[in-house]
Amino acid sequence: KQGKGRVILTSSITGPNTGYPGWSHYAASKAGQLGFLRTAALELSRYNTTINAVLPGKIATEGFAGLSEDCQKRMVTSIPLKRLGSVEDVGHAVLFFATDEAGYITGQTITVDGGQSCRKV
Repeated sequence: KQGKGRVILTSSITGPNTGYPGWSHYAASKAGQLGFLRTAALELSRYNTTINAVLPGKIATEGFAGLSEDCQKRMVTSIPLKRLGSVEDVGHAVLFFATDEAGYITGQTITVDGGQSCRKV
C-alpha cells in the first residue's frame, strides 16, 4: 500500500569481518545472512523495497554484565574507540536504513564496532 518498504537485518562482525575459535556455527549463520541479503536486494527491488544489514561488534548488553571486569577491560582494548558500543549506537544505524534518506541504498551493510574490524584479529 505504501509503494515502498524497508527490511533491516541484524548480523554481526563475526563471520563476515572476523572470526573467533569455537564460534564457527555462529559465524556461518551471520555470513549466510549476508548472502541472503544480496540476493533479496535484487528480488525485492521491483517492489521498491530495500534490504540492508547492521553488523554490530562488541555491544554492552545484558550478556556482558556477567563477565569479569578484567575480561571486559581486555575487550575494550581491542576496540580503537576504547569503549563497548551501546544498544543506541546500533539503533542509530538501523534507524538510518529505515529513513527516506537511505532509499537508494540496498544490499549493503553498516558496521558498528568502534573500529574493531579495522584491526587484524
